[in-house]
Amino acid sequence: MTHTQTQPIELHYWPTPNGKKITIMLEELGVPYSLHYVNIGKGDQFKPEFLAISPNNKMPAIVDPEGPDGKPISVFESGAILLYLARKFGKFYPTTDERARVEVEEWLMWQMGGFGPMLGQRNHFSVYAPERIPYATKRYQDETHRLYGVLNRRLADRDFVAGDYSIADMAIFGWAAGWETQQFDTTEFPHVKAWIDRMNARPGVTRGMAVQAPVAPVSLKDDAEAQKILFNQRAR
Repeated sequence: MTHTQTQPIELHYWPTPNGKKITIMLEELGVPYSLHYVNIGKGDQFKPEFLAISPNNKMPAIVDPEGPDGKPISVFESGAILLYLARKFGKFYPTTDERARVEVEEWLMWQMGGFGPMLGQRNHFSVYAPERIPYATKRYQDETHRLYGVLNRRLADRDFVAGDYSIADMAIFGWAAGWETQQFDTTEFPHVKAWIDRMNARPGVTRGMAVQAPVAPVSLKDDAEAQKILFNQRAR
């Protein structure tokens, strides 16, 4: 079942890999949305009004004024948002073929449970950690390498990770698009590189990736206060 959106979907956003998954999806769907910036380096994610829709104080989140039965609904967690939007608009997610649906969900969960978290830990210990811990650096660098290998093998005989282009590709691309900063030579993963090129050729992906913040980004590596907010979070 598809839906024609008349009121903008509120996207609570900051231009991170997880945030860009949702801008890609919304641009691909071509539905109206409004941006509500959550400056995670300044602690906006701890404001009561944001916690009301995202209790884990993580971005992105959405508020759909035209939710089930016409009533507003809020959704947090990028994977849950992708699934909600895909079901609502009947696109980028199989609607009748259970085997195809399972494939999409497998690769979406692979990203949510592994590819995103492991790459995030790799970035933290290799770039932002105040002290270098060789074991941790190697551990997450090796795991990132392994996961790129898994993705490369998957893409060896197909254009997209789960058959047709889907929310699984959008979720993975949000992180894979930063491969250069992850210190990987894509010649080692040619099928991933070809997939990245296919993704970048999609106008919706280009538009979604281009959504930036309203202020000039500050280098997290040089912003001690932002690091304190992001890396030393405690219950508030």
